[in-house]
Amino acid sequence: MDQEIPPIAPPKDTAQVKYIRLPNERLTKFWGRPMTLGAIVTLPRGWAEHPNARYPVLVHHGHFPRDAAGDGWRETPPDAKAAGAERDAQDAAYRFYQAWNGPNFPRMIHVLVQHTPDDATQRHQLFVQWLNARAGEPDVLQLDVVWTPEFAAAGWVLPLNRWHPVAGDFFPATIAANTWADSLFAMPWWMDVGMLYWRTDRFRAAPASMDELLTDIQGARRTGIPYGIVWQGARFEGLVTCFLEYLGAFGGRIMAEDGRIVVDSPEAIRALTFMRGLLTSGATPAEVLTWHEEESRFAFQNGNAAFMRNWPYAVTIMNVPRDSRVAGKFAVAPMPGGPGGSPTATLGGSALAINAFTAHPDASWKLVEFLSAPDQMLERSRLGGYPPRRALYDDPRLADVLPIPLEMARRIVERAAPRPATPIYSQLSELLQIDLHRALSGQVAPDRALQDAARAMNALVERTRIRELVASRKKA
Repeated sequence: MDQEIPPIAPPKDTAQVKYIRLPNERLTKFWGRPMTLGAIVTLPRGWAEHPNARYPVLVHHGHFPRDAAGDGWRETPPDAKAAGAERDAQDAAYRFYQAWNGPNFPRMIHVLVQHTPDDATQRHQLFVQWLNARAGEPDVLQLDVVWTPEFAAAGWVLPLNRWHPVAGDFFPATIAANTWADSLFAMPWWMDVGMLYWRTDRFRAAPASMDELLTDIQGARRTGIPYGIVWQGARFEGLVTCFLEYLGAFGGRIMAEDGRIVVDSPEAIRALTFMRGLLTSGATPAEVLTWHEEESRFAFQNGNAAFMRNWPYAVTIMNVPRDSRVAGKFAVAPMPGGPGGSPTATLGGSALAINAFTAHPDASWKLVEFLSAPDQMLERSRLGGYPPRRALYDDPRLADVLPIPLEMARRIVERAAPRPATPIYSQLSELLQIDLHRALSGQVAPDRALQDAARAMNALVERTRIRELVASRKKA
């Protein structure tokens, strides 16, 4: 590991949008280092020509955008190459900008308060900046499941061995995801898992195999449902999570135990060929190649799809009758298995790790131990996600918390599969996304795409010497 992520360039002011950072004495004193408060300020038309004018101020806490564009503001027309949901978002943002400056919009100052990011990518960047600077706070970090090996290899989080954590009650996938070089670096806190949504008003049971899935799709489309199955096919991490489930169904994997990339195996080629077949047959609409989780949800929620692959969050949302045409008419199940493989649910979620630079490691462990205890996990499940402790699925209290039957939740989470636990996972994923998308969009054949991906990914493994690093850490 001989590179570090450069500082994130701050967004630039425009004539009407100003990015404010103000030193805060109280926070600085509390944290022991310079701290600021931030805001994105949007100004009304004509403010510069009338410097003495007074305007009402609207203070908005928003949903953690980094810049004005993330809050629906765009000062230029949509990009000519933008399509689908991306173009719709750009068009809506530009129309709002025009309305804001139009004659009928009330003149005001809009202040969007900036909090610690909730977006995973932004939070990752923020943590990297803090830890590169050896900041001792926060003492405990909430990590995405794919970050733990990266942070461990960089020396940013402490191995938990000294506190002798009891890992036996956790689902194995959650421990594997947070283990690097044979040491556990984070305690699983809550799980996300990919699952199959299916229409109970159309089918008697969920498909038990990929062949049954295809048969059910054909029958549903004959009855007038436009789409067979929808999923996340845009070129982002969600595409890899979908591919991982088909990959497991056909018996393949991304990385071998020795760290070699084996994503070009015959099993992997069959999995990607199956996914491509969903598109060429019309079972999956071509628009899926631009879709993220929400576009998939909207299609299923509006009654336009027989099946959907998505995360658990959609269950509660789609059971609201006034907003959903499928409320009370769907259920969930594991993604089905295929020849040579088994049902697979990509593991998501969060874990709790201890900052390597904290001045209070023992107190930090006590917090981690408390938050990962069964009763606290039960409470955390009320906010979403599934607990990673197996014993809780025998606890009737959990049945009152989860929005799906307890036994079905158990069946799905037992199929959880982690993404490769490697410090360079993010870079590997970016390479894989390119070739997956090329194959699914018909630019290259699935076998050629995966051969190209494996070649590029293995070159990265060799260039970073990650296998040698793991071996040396295990010896130490």
